[in-house]
Amino acid sequence: MTFVTTRRQGGAVVVTFANPPRGTMTHAGAVETYAAVKAGVDDPAVRCIVITGGLEGVFIRHYDVGELSAASNAFAGSAAPRPAPSEPPAPGYLELVDMIAAAPKPVIAAINGLCMGGGFELSLACDLRIAAPGVEAIGLPETRVGIFPGGGGAQRLPRVVGEAKALEMILRGLVVTGEEAMRIGLVHELAADPLARALEIAAEFETRGAEGLAYAKRLTRAALDRPLTEGLADERRSFAEVLKTPSARQGLAASAQPGVRIEQA
Repeated sequence: MTFVTTRRQGGAVVVTFANPPRGTMTHAGAVETYAAVKAGVDDPAVRCIVITGGLEGVFIRHYDVGELSAASNAFAGSAAPRPAPSEPPAPGYLELVDMIAAAPKPVIAAINGLCMGGGFELSLACDLRIAAPGVEAIGLPETRVGIFPGGGGAQRLPRVVGEAKALEMILRGLVVTGEEAMRIGLVHELAADPLARALEIAAEFETRGAEGLAYAKRLTRAALDRPLTEGLADERRSFAEVLKTPSARQGLAASAQPGVRIEQA
């Protein structure tokens, strides 16, 4: 079964996830999505990665509960032990969300529908989130079934909406609509067609130095995880490094021309 399709539009690659009929994430789906996103990360011609859902009204509904139940039984020792694999397993869901967060290029979630649990955690790993105003449910309902967000949600959500709101959402298993998600800062924009809007933003990155964007993403993501003095030192070293790149030199030279205003560059 094919879970993922990809297509190029300009400098962007669109990764579309679908698992009919419900649109849940599975291990096999995560392996396939990882491969698709990794290909975009490794391709220097790709300037931005956009992830969206392939089913009407569904981004990624949540992680497959049946697989989580089987994992629960296995961890509890009630499942028969599996033989050791002859080779390392393919990267799965956790590797996928970590790669999205660490990718040296922008990753945008075009949230076209239901986005809960593991689906929302994947979107939290993205740099920008664009949602349709009519989305019915975005959030982390895991505590309703006796678990908690284990795909990065308990760590990334407080960094997006603050500790107090994150605790309320996670402990109560709350989900919100697209419009409410925008109001509390879970998503950056609302758009009737999230994919079209994501591609408009992706087109902006085609005109900007890839190295500058990569440094900017890495430094900004690390800002809350280390002391200010350490971050400032890294930022200053990195600024000197990016000044040496051809893209920075070209961009600065063009902006320094008489009559050019940087806000219009």
